[in-house]
Amino acid sequence: MTHPTVGHPAGLPDDPRADVTAPTPECPVEITLAALHGRWTTLIIRELLRGARSYTELRAALPALSDKVLSDRLSHLTKTGVVHRDRHPAWPPRVHYTLTPSGHRLGPVLQALWDWGAHHPSPGTEGLNQSEESPGTHK
Repeated sequence: MTHPTVGHPAGLPDDPRADVTAPTPECPVEITLAALHGRWTTLIIRELLRGARSYTELRAALPALSDKVLSDRLSHLTKTGVVHRDRHPAWPPRVHYTLTPSGHRLGPVLQALWDWGAHHPSPGTEGLNQSEESPGTHK
């Protein structure tokens, strides 16, 4: 079986949804970007790729993240079908978050984003070569 992009420019699938002149909600790329929307979302997914986590465990893993933003992001990821919220009846109630199968498929997407970012200079560092230090760093 050949890859869907064989015979097409790199990264362009043979799909009628790819032949548009403006972003549309049906576009698979837009759907993915909407699921990953918001600061901290990728880091929450990263934590959940490591296994089920409670709210408290997520807070401990991401200490700079506020409670409000964590709650908002978990709610968003649950609504988009990326995360499953499992409430265990007990006192106090225990809630664990896990990735859905759809959420697990974001692992390679995050890896591809990491790989691209690792080889792309940050804004303001384009002029530095590998052996130079960036401002504010010390050897």
